[in-house]
Amino acid sequence: MERLRLFANLAVLALVFIVAEIIPVHAASPEDFSIGYGLAVLGAGVVLGLAGLGVGIGLGTLGAAGAGAVAEKPEVFTKVILLVVFVEAIAIYALTLSFMILMRL
Repeated sequence: MERLRLFANLAVLALVFIVAEIIPVHAASPEDFSIGYGLAVLGAGVVLGLAGLGVGIGLGTLGAAGAGAVAEKPEVFTKVILLVVFVEAIAIYALTLSFMILMRL
């Protein structure tokens, strides 16, 4: 049951990302369509999607390990927070990169 719920959540998330990719294409006028435009929008989406996936996995792992470490030794709290900031910075870099790709259009 738990796997089915996880699969359903991932399917909904994938559908949301697909719809989010289609919206910028409809905002452009028909003469703006080209293979380069489509690849740029796809590239921006892939950058955000893969970075988001990696950051999510990293934060899940780091959160579990960090909670255990802080429970055993509370003095490592600042180190755990610093590691979380480093992982979150990857998501911010990906967002910035995708905006840079889309601004070149």
